[in-house]
Amino acid sequence: MTRDDMNAICAALPGAEVSDPWGGGHEAWKVGGKMFACIGSVTPGMAVKTDSVETAEMLIDTGIGQKAAYLHRSWILLPWETAPDEARHRIETSYRLIRDKLPKKVQATLGG
Repeated sequence: MTRDDMNAICAALPGAEVSDPWGGGHEAWKVGGKMFACIGSVTPGMAVKTDSVETAEMLIDTGIGQKAAYLHRSWILLPWETAPDEARHRIETSYRLIRDKLPKKVQATLGG
């Protein structure tokens, strides 16, 4: 996977928007104003949210992800070497976790 590949997965999700809130080449993907994925300017990979600290630890222990710097322990870093199907699954799961917690009125405006 490349940065462009992972960004393309995010861009295809309903209501997904990208910004660089910290400057310097970050890509923070948000839905309803809440971040679900982030690519840093230096770290080689994309950070995504998992459903729990335990899931994140399991994914790190099995080598699927790495600890995501600066983010809560329920987030992991998917390195560029992540298999395409796994990356897509983790990105879409992160998106759904964030989207499902948005107010119903906001969700209704996002489409999909």
